[in-house]
Amino acid sequence: MSNPRSPTFKSLISRIVFLHIVAVAVVAIFLPLVLFWLLNSEIAQLHRDAMGAQAEALAERIAVQADGTMTLNLPESLKDLYSEAYGRYQYDIRDADGRVLFSSHRKSGTPVTRSEAISGASVSRTIDGRTLRIRVAEDLSHRDVIIDDIVANFFRRVGWITIPILLVLLATDIIIFRRAIAPLVKASEEASNIGPARTHIRLPTEQIPREIMPLVTAVNQALDRLEDGFRVQRQFTADAAHQLRTPLAILRSRVETLGDGAARTALLTDIEGMSRIVAQLLEIAELDMLVLDPGETADLRAVCAEVIGSIAPLALAQHKDIALRGTDAAVNIRGNSEMLQRAIFNLAENAIKFTARGTAVDVEVCDDGSVRVRDCGPGIAEAEHELIFQRFWRADRQRSDGAGLGLSIVRGVADDHAATVAVENLPDGGAQFTLRFRLAEGAVGSPSPGQS
Repeated sequence: MSNPRSPTFKSLISRIVFLHIVAVAVVAIFLPLVLFWLLNSEIAQLHRDAMGAQAEALAERIAVQADGTMTLNLPESLKDLYSEAYGRYQYDIRDADGRVLFSSHRKSGTPVTRSEAISGASVSRTIDGRTLRIRVAEDLSHRDVIIDDIVANFFRRVGWITIPILLVLLATDIIIFRRAIAPLVKASEEASNIGPARTHIRLPTEQIPREIMPLVTAVNQALDRLEDGFRVQRQFTADAAHQLRTPLAILRSRVETLGDGAARTALLTDIEGMSRIVAQLLEIAELDMLVLDPGETADLRAVCAEVIGSIAPLALAQHKDIALRGTDAAVNIRGNSEMLQRAIFNLAENAIKFTARGTAVDVEVCDDGSVRVRDCGPGIAEAEHELIFQRFWRADRQRSDGAGLGLSIVRGVADDHAATVAVENLPDGGAQFTLRFRLAEGAVGSPSPGQS
C-alpha cells in the first residue's frame, strides 16, 4: 500500500500554488515585454498620426494661381519647423510623375528618404485635377527626450510592478480557493467520525461544488448500504443470543435435577460457559446498537465504584479481593456511563480470573481521566498485547471458561469513546490495563457523595 505521505499524494492546494507560481514567473517575464511592445506600437501610431496631421496641414497651404502654377504658402511658424537649422522635420510634395514640387531640403537636394532614423507619413490629394503626394517625416534621433526616457527606462521603472501585482493575485487566489474547498474540508471532518458505532453519519451536501456532488452522493449511498449490512449483522447476533438464552436456561434446570456426580458438575460448568458466551454476544450486539452522544458525560469514579460493588461477591467467592483506589473526587469524562460500566466490568472480571488466590485486584481512578486495573496473575506475553483484544482469541485454546470476548468489548468501548486501552506487565508480576478517556470540558473534581 502506498504511503499517504509520499510525494505522490500532494495536496490539491499545493499543486495549484505550484502551477500558479510557474504561471506568475512566466507572466512576470513576458508581460513587461508585451507591454514594452505595446508602448512602442502606441508611440509609433501617435507619431504616424502626428505626421499625417502635418501632411494635411501642408496640403491646405497649397494654392493654384491663375496661370495654373502651384504655390505653397507656409506661415513663419511652419517655415521654422521645417527649416534646416531645426533639422527635425522634413517634407516634400510630388506630382503623379514623382517630380518634386516643393521640399524643405530642396536647396541641398536631399529629398525625404526612408531610414531607421527617419519615419513619417504621406497623404494624397487632388488639387485642380492634379494628384499630389505630400510626405512628412521626422528625424527620430531628435525625438522628444521625455518619450526616449519613457521607452528606455520602462523595465526599470514600470516593469517590476507586474511581479508584486501577480503575487497579490496569487495570494488572493489561494484565499478564494480555500474558501471554495471549505465544504470539502467539512465533509472530510464528518467522514472521520464514521465508524462501526456511527454508521448513521452522512457526508453533508450543503455548498458542495457541483463537480464534487456525484462523488459525495455515491459515498452516501455506499454508507447507506454499509449501514444496512451492519444492521442485519447486529440484529442477527442479538436474535441468536436471545434465542439461545432460553434453551440454555431449560437445559440448566434439567441438569440440576440430576443426581450429584462428576457428570452433573461438568455439564453445569459447560452450561455456565455457554451462558457466559451468549451473554457477551448479546452485550456486543447491544453496544453496537448504542449511539454515543458527543455531549454526554459520566463520572468515571462513580462508574468504577458501581462496578466494584457488583463484582466484589464474585471475587470473594474465589478467595480474592478487589479494591477501589485513586482520587476521591468525581472525574467527569466524555462518555456513556452504561458502556463505561460494561468495559470496566470486563476488565475487572478478567483480572479476577487470572489473579492468584489470596491476592487482590486494584482499580485505580486518576484525575486525568484514566483508570488502571492491576492483577497479581502471570502477566501477558509481549507478543500477545494486541492479540488479546481480538474477538474469540485465547492464548490457551484448551480452556473452556471463556471465549475471548471480554477484552474485545473493552476495545470496542474505547474506540467508541475515542479513548485508548493499553496493557503492560508489572515489575513485581501481574498485568496492568489502562483506559484513558477524554475529560469533559470545564470538569472540576469534587468528592463523590457517599464515597471514600
